[in-house]
Amino acid sequence: MTLIEAILLGIVQGLTEFLPISSSAHLRIIPALAGWEDPGAPFTAIVQIGTLFAVLFYFRKDIVVIGKGVLEGIVKRKPFGTAEAKMGWMIAAGTLPIVIFGLLFKSEIETSLRSLYWVSGALIGLAIILSLAEQKIKKRLQKGQSLNSMEDIGWKEALLIGLAQSIALIPGSSRSGVTITGGLLLNLSREAAARFSFLLSLPSVFAAAMLQLYKTWDSITASSESATNIAVATLAAGIVGYASIAFLLNYLKEHTTTIFIIYRLLAGAAILYLVFTGFLQP
Repeated sequence: MTLIEAILLGIVQGLTEFLPISSSAHLRIIPALAGWEDPGAPFTAIVQIGTLFAVLFYFRKDIVVIGKGVLEGIVKRKPFGTAEAKMGWMIAAGTLPIVIFGLLFKSEIETSLRSLYWVSGALIGLAIILSLAEQKIKKRLQKGQSLNSMEDIGWKEALLIGLAQSIALIPGSSRSGVTITGGLLLNLSREAAARFSFLLSLPSVFAAAMLQLYKTWDSITASSESATNIAVATLAAGIVGYASIAFLLNYLKEHTTTIFIIYRLLAGAAILYLVFTGFLQP
């Protein structure tokens, strides 16, 4: 991997990690189109450290309040005594499904599931489900029914959205895409679904990044070039990721996810066409 490739892939990671269009799909597709080697699942996981810091910085106030609430709840022996403490534990509980499925299907996630057939199928399939979720929200609003906010999220919502997040282990599905979809199906507003999606991503992204960093540390530090590429890609992902978070939250205040649904359908169809015509190897 050259330095230019690393920078471009870092930008792609930061841009697509939070938009519901799948960062893993783009990190698989763009190198294939450019004739580069597949950077692999470990590269994707490590570079996510950049987007992890983007979430930490953007939601720093929320994280401090939630963390303080959890600690105070433990000290006072009332772990669910406040809304902030409860939110912290719900995020932890919502993280369990992706951890369990990630360990169970670790080999497939890093190999067979990176097939472009899976990527295109996930892009198209989840676009259809997101479209159905949008239709549900539209009908609810037409009936004059209100949408739920972050304060309305309970254990059921946290666990179901957490279960939806585990689908993001399939490249092409999109972590933010499946969790926002889950939130919409549970009658959350688009902005609330996105905010909870980003907060829910913190534990699993951190764990995956640290695991891959530990496993690949020797190869990363084998040369200064390799270490520099990873560092630059991670920095680029963090900077662009922060801008992506701000954009999406502001965008969803006034708009639906239709533009992302259309993009996913077109991208998935384009990949299938390129594979069937032999331009890309699956």
